[in-house]
Amino acid sequence: MLNIVIKNSILNKDEIIFLINSFSTKGKLLYGGTRNAIKTFNINNNVINVKSFKVPNLINKIAYKYFRKSKARRSFEFANILLENNIGTPQPIAYFENSNFLGLKDSYYISEHLDCDLTFRELVEIPDFPENEIILRQFIRFSYDLHQKGIEFLDHSPGNTLIKKGNNGNYDFFLVDLNRMLFHKSMSFEVRMKNLCRLTPKKEMVAVMSNEYAKISGESEQKINETLWKMTADFQYKFYRKKRLKKKLKFWKQ
Repeated sequence: MLNIVIKNSILNKDEIIFLINSFSTKGKLLYGGTRNAIKTFNINNNVINVKSFKVPNLINKIAYKYFRKSKARRSFEFANILLENNIGTPQPIAYFENSNFLGLKDSYYISEHLDCDLTFRELVEIPDFPENEIILRQFIRFSYDLHQKGIEFLDHSPGNTLIKKGNNGNYDFFLVDLNRMLFHKSMSFEVRMKNLCRLTPKKEMVAVMSNEYAKISGESEQKINETLWKMTADFQYKFYRKKRLKKKLKFWKQ
């Protein structure tokens, strides 16, 4: 059973079905990981992104069919919520779900492709990137706006913010990988800081982020810096401990 939802689309239903059916054999691979894959397609003089989500295991097949929204559907719905709140993200086109009586088989999220100048990752990996601090401070203002609107982007990590320089010299920010979000009436200080702790392991960047967040929010810079750095260090420790454990497990499996 197929389920396709389209909103204000530059593509029609038949064109979307064509993209899904040709995903494995056509298109240009933009990202191919162990879980998901993203390809771009040229259609009607438009560049389209199609994200294919990993086929879920048996339990999740049932859950995504009967109890929870699929990752593709959440990506589509959250993208529209972001745009309604004037938060940047590539323009959503549709989501596609393929299921049978047992549960969800596969799902896809389709959006317009956005050419960017960089991602947040470049700010972390290239310390002398042009206008590094200017971009970082504008990014913190963008993140503060998210927080003020009660939007908790759970995958707020270096690769999930696309950055584009505008004609006015300022930078615009666009969120991707949208399937995990929470929406609040208001966000506590702790939730806000935790939302920023995955972005960089560099203490000097955290100091700049803390300084800018303090300027906007009126909170104590010292309090922000101490809290954010502790959460950052805790996250980095858990992240690399998990990587070491995975490496050991792979060794023993071999």
